[in-house]
Amino acid sequence: TMPSIFSYQSAEVDWCEGNFERSAVIAEYYNTVSVGSAQGRLELLLGHQMGWDVLSFPPAFSFELPGVGGCWLPLLLAGIFSMYFHMTLSYVGQLLDELSILWTLAVAYSFWYPQVYFPKFIKTRRHFYWLTGITTVISTLMSFVKPTLNAYALNCIAFHLLYLTWRELKKCNDKRVHRMAAVMVMWWVLAITSWISDRWLCWLWQAINFPYLHSFWHVLIALSLLYCCPLVIYFDVNYEMPSFKPKLEYWPSDSWPVVVPYVTLEEPHKQC
Repeated sequence: TMPSIFSYQSAEVDWCEGNFERSAVIAEYYNTVSVGSAQGRLELLLGHQMGWDVLSFPPAFSFELPGVGGCWLPLLLAGIFSMYFHMTLSYVGQLLDELSILWTLAVAYSFWYPQVYFPKFIKTRRHFYWLTGITTVISTLMSFVKPTLNAYALNCIAFHLLYLTWRELKKCNDKRVHRMAAVMVMWWVLAITSWISDRWLCWLWQAINFPYLHSFWHVLIALSLLYCCPLVIYFDVNYEMPSFKPKLEYWPSDSWPVVVPYVTLEEPHKQC
């Protein structure tokens, strides 16, 4: 008989870490814990960071950036569903993990994709919402066709995000912005390297008794997001609030090795 889609180990994907080695109820112990203790907390930190961004905006203008807090809940759900997937390795857990990431990206694109890059047949942000929504629905349905390909497709979206970042950096002379983008890319390279290594070199990591690189992926990609979000907000302010000058800041201090970046607005300035 066909296994229940909620059953343990009914997923089409199984990562390198051994199953049920450290717990009778958690299939991949370190992958699960890494989401809960690292990625989940960093996503909560992103929520507070976005809250700081909102507070740093003048009240009269804060409504112009609805996406600032709009991604916090999808990010939090992505962490919860990822924990559920690695804990059970169930088919439903796999789809929820992947689809929550897809929906988070859809929300981010809807709010923050610069209008200057819209396709020519899209004239307004509202039209772009519809395009993003339809694309997301189609992608969601296609995710059920071959779930093993979903993770690869989602990772490929990162190349488009990196391309957009490169386009924006060409128009920006702020060294702090370029430095933050470099740090973001560094964490992403380390993250995707860990992901690919765990997927394709599992035999090697098992041979040296270190099959935990997917848990490293959870931590590293969350660190990359920690720098990605304020960068996106920075560029969005330049487009949506051109009379204000955004500035990247670090909490608690620039000199700390681990910081939380966020955006503040300086005094209004005249555009040339």
